[in-house]
Amino acid sequence: MKEQISKIKESAIQEIETANDLTQLNDVRVKYLGKKGELTALLRGMKDLSAEERPIIGSLVNDVKEELENLIQKNEEELKKAEINKKLEEEKIDITLPSTKIRRGSKHPVNRIIEELEDLFVSMGYDVCSGPELETDEYCFERLNLPKGHPARDMQDSFYITDEYLLRTQTSAVQARTMVANKEKTPIREITAGKTYRREDDATHSHQFGQIEGLVIDYKENHVSLADLKGTLEVLVRTIIDKNSNLRFRPSYFPFTEPSYEVDVSCFKCGGKGCNLCKQTGWIEVLGCGMVHPNVLKMNGYDPEKFGGFAFGTGLDRLAMFKYGIPDMRYLYANDVRFLKQFDRKDVD
Repeated sequence: MKEQISKIKESAIQEIETANDLTQLNDVRVKYLGKKGELTALLRGMKDLSAEERPIIGSLVNDVKEELENLIQKNEEELKKAEINKKLEEEKIDITLPSTKIRRGSKHPVNRIIEELEDLFVSMGYDVCSGPELETDEYCFERLNLPKGHPARDMQDSFYITDEYLLRTQTSAVQARTMVANKEKTPIREITAGKTYRREDDATHSHQFGQIEGLVIDYKENHVSLADLKGTLEVLVRTIIDKNSNLRFRPSYFPFTEPSYEVDVSCFKCGGKGCNLCKQTGWIEVLGCGMVHPNVLKMNGYDPEKFGGFAFGTGLDRLAMFKYGIPDMRYLYANDVRFLKQFDRKDVD
């Protein structure tokens, strides 16, 4: 058996040294050291040996096995190194060639508007608040003076998940949550920006759109008035849209404010003279606002005899369209790099 082991060793060493690639080397490993390999077969045949021969032959087979394993490992490392060198030689990259430029966009125009508005209102002492996009009927409607069956719901009853939960139709729900969460019932000055959802889809409307809403509540002796609301909105419009903008308030109706107003801004394209953008009127509607309705204060834990305030809201997409001259709201959601890459330049201009 010693002679047989010696022949197997010589044969294995010769095949290991002549293996040209990793596949051949692995075949040699399996042939001699695998479960059905020649050395393994010798170990299984030791049961026929005498008790004196078994330890001698076993030790000899293990020594040969270890020697072959070391040799295979050494040759494997050399073959891997040779394979890598061959690839490096054959797959050279000419770094002097011009690279392929990756097409890049820029910060999304709606995000730009959000950041600009948040910076503006934080500088005026407002807190930035947020709330869930999957909202309850209670906070989306009832706590905003829109009970079940109210006709003003018809324009907003949209994406219900259950009878109680829906995708929020307005960020005003965060105002109600903020009032309820303020257990001390102290004054509030907050803004909220985020996504809202309604059944709309055309060039100037989308089933998903962004809104920003502001809320100010203070003690009545501090006399928060419509004049404060107008001044706040003038700062907003002249910062975001045009520094020469004028505002026009038109009486309107919102269930959560009383009195309520639609606010128009003088057309920034024609300066109020009349053009295709403002439909020859000289004015463009931009937002809604009003003094917080006493019922809203009461339902959210504030005493309307002691507190008053104002609220306002506008579309983020609408502001982005005005500021950057975007003709179709759907461009904002198309994920087209050709569209998105231009806004760094526009802000510089």
